[in-house]
Amino acid sequence: MENTAIVDGKKFKEIFELANSTKNGVCPVRDIIARISDKWTLLSIYALGGYGTLRFNELKNKIGDVSQRMLTVTLRNLEADGIVKRTIYPEVPPRVEYELTDLGRSLAFQLTLLTDWVTVNGEVIIKHRTLSLNKN
Repeated sequence: MENTAIVDGKKFKEIFELANSTKNGVCPVRDIIARISDKWTLLSIYALGGYGTLRFNELKNKIGDVSQRMLTVTLRNLEADGIVKRTIYPEVPPRVEYELTDLGRSLAFQLTLLTDWVTVNGEVIIKHRTLSLNKN
């Protein structure tokens, strides 16, 4: 399947050069991609994007097999990056809600492109994996 939004080799080279531009410090491309591409981050963004504002346990239940500690770390990271907004309501017990920020919604939109690609190509990739396993 051909994608009309595919960039040419020059653009890929520019991205690669940028991702390798900082050898002794933090590379923004690598750092941010690493932060947003782990399983729990992606699932948290998809859940908040799909269901809107959620309390911690609602989000945990939507995701399923994530531990409380891992979800806490994930949400703290997303909040620190400005992708998720945490609102604490002064109630007894305190009520805490999470939602995507504008930045988070723009990221969620970009992630749908990746998810669409996986949906279209997932079966082919699984076939390749199966063939590769059978060769070994």
